[in-house]
Amino acid sequence: MKICYLDAFSGISGDMTVGALVDAGASAEAVIAALDSLGTGARFEVAKTARGGIAASKFRVHAEKASAHRHLPQILSIIERGAMGGGAKTNASAVFQRLGEAEAAVHGVPIEKVHFHEVGAADSIADIVGACVGLDLLGVEQVHVSAINVGSGTVKTDHGMLPVPAPATAALLEGKPIYARGPEMELTTPTGAAIAATLGRSFGPVPAMRIENIGYGAGDRDFPQHANVLRVLIGENSMAPEATLVSVLEANIDDSSPQVLGHALERLIDAGALDASLSPLQMKKNRPGSLLRVIAKPEDQERLARIVFAETSTLGLRIQSAERRVEERHIVTVETSYGPVRMKISASGAAVPEYEDCRAIAAARGVPLPQVLRTAAKAYIKDAYSKK
Repeated sequence: MKICYLDAFSGISGDMTVGALVDAGASAEAVIAALDSLGTGARFEVAKTARGGIAASKFRVHAEKASAHRHLPQILSIIERGAMGGGAKTNASAVFQRLGEAEAAVHGVPIEKVHFHEVGAADSIADIVGACVGLDLLGVEQVHVSAINVGSGTVKTDHGMLPVPAPATAALLEGKPIYARGPEMELTTPTGAAIAATLGRSFGPVPAMRIENIGYGAGDRDFPQHANVLRVLIGENSMAPEATLVSVLEANIDDSSPQVLGHALERLIDAGALDASLSPLQMKKNRPGSLLRVIAKPEDQERLARIVFAETSTLGLRIQSAERRVEERHIVTVETSYGPVRMKISASGAAVPEYEDCRAIAAARGVPLPQVLRTAAKAYIKDAYSKK
């Protein structure tokens, strides 16, 4: 599978994304031809430059300043009539839809009435469409994103001076890992945030991949602190064990009942925790207690922390980042005398029946759960040998 990793250590904007994808091998001529087909009247160019000593590509849009603002239906119509692949059209429309939802939420108006201001201008349409066309040209099937440097300070907008990240940017990146480092200015724009939030399958460290191409997209300014570029890594999924960044939430609890703690575990799992467990502890003053440990995706960290505070008596949490390795696995379904059961198959060939399937069968048929598990395992082995 061809994947793209957006390394936003200096933030992300639409023009940086287009420049990085062209720098990584997407045809500049093909991207510009697709943008010309939109009929916005703008001109486009990609030029080589450097930021912080790193060679990069700079994407520029030359368009007259438009006084009229566009609404979402108008922008979607422009995209639909463009000469580009269906995947690029779908992604570009999805990015604008996501951006419209964020703007509507920030301004408290229906999405149909959102004025896109700068985002509706020809340059922003070109940025989003150009990024989606670039991904399409490179054959990218999945996009992954680093933690995003959003910058700090304030930014001047049509609504006056606003804090960084701007409200729409903050709304788009809600639940995603962000930080601020470098000059006090906006490093991540609403357009860049919309691309990352809409197309990004995961946020964190580089996924297991075999790098084929690297591209750098230049920002407008050259900083002394760091190279103002967006780096993209293009390559194939290496099929190596999955490496992802997770958040580990821990709390020592000595004044909640077992019933309450058991309920808290159920709530955390239902809310999307990757794992949740309780371990016995001997705490201060020789009080018996429990260590609650929750493993979560970074974007779910704050939401799960709120559940811990709401459902237990703890007044504090320890939160740290850790790397999680997961062996590649896939699902197959086997037919048993009780009905179909899904089996989890690891890269090494180990097979485990899906617990929930077996539990549902045991409850419905009134048979012991271990019997259903054994039957499913035998069915898988028999099926595997029959195919040899």
